[in-house]
Amino acid sequence: MSRIANLPLELPNGVSLDQQGDRITVKGPKGEISLSVPETVLVSVEDNTVSVQPSEKAKTYAMAGTIRSLLGNHVHGVSQGFEIVLELVGVGYRAQVQGKNLNLTLGFSHPIDFTIPEGVTVEARSPTEIAVQGHDRQSVGQVAADIRALRPPEPYKGKGVKYKDERIQRKEAKKK
Repeated sequence: MSRIANLPLELPNGVSLDQQGDRITVKGPKGEISLSVPETVLVSVEDNTVSVQPSEKAKTYAMAGTIRSLLGNHVHGVSQGFEIVLELVGVGYRAQVQGKNLNLTLGFSHPIDFTIPEGVTVEARSPTEIAVQGHDRQSVGQVAADIRALRPPEPYKGKGVKYKDERIQRKEAKKK
């Protein structure tokens, strides 16, 4: 059984945690995130330390660990932020940000306009590199996965949109 809920969570300078009923709001220099806590989990704040405790029932231990992990992600997000870097691999594949749209040329007969959602910043560092940044880990990961799903990497030549640290398992071509 995981013991992540037993670890205290330290709040860095500039990050505040407000608790009102079952709603917890984490505020920091990068933004603000709210989290709904079930009534079976007790969250207490003392000085700059947050502790999460389950109720007596055995089923609430897993939920306490989940809430502790989510709070840790929110604290990290509002203080430092999250970033996922994507690479475009292929001849003629390129990306360009224009306002609230990400224009992609991915080898189709038409360009793709991807609308950037609120709370997430997309930056084209070069024509073949895209950085997705934000303070909410879930939304940053979802936007990066949506962009990758437009043209996932294929196993024969490795062409497509891939994560920067992703390794593509290559297949051997068919032999005569």
